[in-house]
Amino acid sequence: MNTIYQAAVETPYMQNRELSWLRFNERVLEEAMDESVPLFERLKFISIFTSNLDEFYMIRVGSLTDLSYMEEEHRDTKTGWTAQEQLKHIFSATVPLYEKRNAAFAQIEKALQQHQIYRIGMDDLDKLEKRQVEAYYEQYIYPVLSPTVVDSHHPFPHLMNKVPYVICSFEDKKHTLGIIPVSAALPAFITVREEPFRYILTIDVVKGYASQLFHMYKLQSANLVAVTRNADISPDDERLEYDDDFRQLMKETLKKRARLDPVRLEVQGVLPKSVEKIFREKLQLGPDQIFGSMAPIVMQYPFDLIQRMPESLQNECLYPPFKAHNAMESQPYLSMTEWCLKEDVLLFYPYDSMEPFLQLLKESAEDPHVVSIKLTVYRLAKHSQVIQYLCQAAENHKEVVVLIELKARFDEQNNIEWAERLEEAGCQVIFGVEGYKVHSKICLITRKDRNTIRYITHIGTGNFNEKTAKLYSDISIITAQEEIGRDADAFFKNMAISNLEGHYEHLLVAPHHFKEPLLQCIDREIEKSRRGEPCRIVMKSNSLTDKEILERLTAASNAGVPVMLIIRGICCLLPGISGHTENVEVRSIVGRFLEHSRIFCFGTDADCTMYISSGDLMTRSTSRRVEIACPVNNPHLKQRILHILKLQLEDNVKARRLSSNGRFENVAVSFGTERVDSQKQLVDESSHVMNRQIRGQRSFWHKWVQNWLQ
Repeated sequence: MNTIYQAAVETPYMQNRELSWLRFNERVLEEAMDESVPLFERLKFISIFTSNLDEFYMIRVGSLTDLSYMEEEHRDTKTGWTAQEQLKHIFSATVPLYEKRNAAFAQIEKALQQHQIYRIGMDDLDKLEKRQVEAYYEQYIYPVLSPTVVDSHHPFPHLMNKVPYVICSFEDKKHTLGIIPVSAALPAFITVREEPFRYILTIDVVKGYASQLFHMYKLQSANLVAVTRNADISPDDERLEYDDDFRQLMKETLKKRARLDPVRLEVQGVLPKSVEKIFREKLQLGPDQIFGSMAPIVMQYPFDLIQRMPESLQNECLYPPFKAHNAMESQPYLSMTEWCLKEDVLLFYPYDSMEPFLQLLKESAEDPHVVSIKLTVYRLAKHSQVIQYLCQAAENHKEVVVLIELKARFDEQNNIEWAERLEEAGCQVIFGVEGYKVHSKICLITRKDRNTIRYITHIGTGNFNEKTAKLYSDISIITAQEEIGRDADAFFKNMAISNLEGHYEHLLVAPHHFKEPLLQCIDREIEKSRRGEPCRIVMKSNSLTDKEILERLTAASNAGVPVMLIIRGICCLLPGISGHTENVEVRSIVGRFLEHSRIFCFGTDADCTMYISSGDLMTRSTSRRVEIACPVNNPHLKQRILHILKLQLEDNVKARRLSSNGRFENVAVSFGTERVDSQKQLVDESSHVMNRQIRGQRSFWHKWVQNWLQ
């Protein structure tokens, strides 16, 4: 125990990952408070912040709660805190976030009223609106309600995870509660008037009719609550209990998620002390695990609300419409396959469309020269063209192998259903390696042409997901380089036989051949610094928590290597700590698009060593997942990625700089300095390319269409 504490004392340049994450989510909330952000987008950021916090409590707090019950003491490797101490810090840090969310939501609702949009309560209804709501309640809401009382004959019910409940207390029935679950089958809100737009949340309607539902009792109070439960399930721990296949295990696992231990109780308004006492006893929660909120505790409705708004108002209150650049349209090739065989292709979502990759899959499904298509699946769009083309390929008697990760958190059910559909179409479906999540983003197309085998390999930082490709900033490279194709072929062969220790010449593959090559790259920059040569490290990642990487980056800083980190979320490395991280700068960008790409760059010029990666700089990615990092060798692709990194390092609008105390600060801008919003500039660059194509490519397209028709 003393050794652990000593280690914590010797690492003042590290911070706890959970508190770092909460500070990141606070950055999301700041976007909701930024009046330069369009109004409806600010409302979305409130919803995103809330969803983020829900998942954090379900997973991270759930995991720490499990650790706190164990006899063996588990301590954070960065701070030396026990699980109990981490939970205490988390609960304390969460309280001001609720206060900040309340203020942001109130600010946004006030602004919405200027656009004649009003969220109202039951007391705000006029006579006509009351009749309308009453009719809706009797016809649609009342039939699906299942109220119950808690007394000596009716036990306290199981409260489902994140389901809103109306909780009632009564004057004339001591120790009795009334509980009304609000069904997910009900709409989130009811529109009571179009102009001005007035709406009421369905949970407020149910609460308003609580006295009628419990007409036998005298209502004393009615509150809205939601329980958050531990959702951190590890199916591999239970695998041996099942003789059936892994899909059956995952189906059983998902049933458990809604019944695990509570970790948080949210209350809209103020819960009476007597009722709070009952909940604390029944749910086994401490007082610091109960959070009051003036804003709605269920915040999925803003997206549906915005869709109800007139198009003119949406145009005014949302980000300007943006059409991604279709890179295929600027190429002289008649097919995506031809382009990929002749040149390396870089797609930078969401500024580039995903259409070229989808076109490649479509062509491959029909191409008689294509022998096989192999692809990894982690998260897919609800209506996935990727699946459609894979099924077409299988139906055309091509070998289609799909490695589906059934443990992709909160996408488990979707992936089970996709696996079944793929198998029905004749695809071979495999489920990865026991004990490890396969998080890699790779597709391998194998062609046989004139007795020659050629590969087209797609490797990316994000999922094969058409929806998120419009929202997440990700990089994909499609290449016909034979050496990359051979490594990709070896990867799929190794996954099919659960071999994690396969040999790869060029790809970095976690868990056994990922972190060490990156550490060697850092060491090379250290050596260059000691020789007085130009050196630099730029790493872009969602999170940075791996302690060995943290320590090596600190060593680089001490050796005089400039270390520039673009970390959107968790960053356990504190910059600017004397004697440790003076040469480290950390930036976080939260804006219109979610920064999701992972780029690792070592060196100062065009000959730098560069990788794009599916994996973050986290212990789970380097040690407990199957990840792939791909070298970027093509000088043109490398230059484009360097341009992206340069823009993001110059961002002084949406970027925040991490300070030595672990908090984010605005980037200092001197008088006369040009304001740089990297995402906006990339949108402008993409639009400029599209406009140039429209003006200059009409004759090309006429020729292309004529050739295609022939």
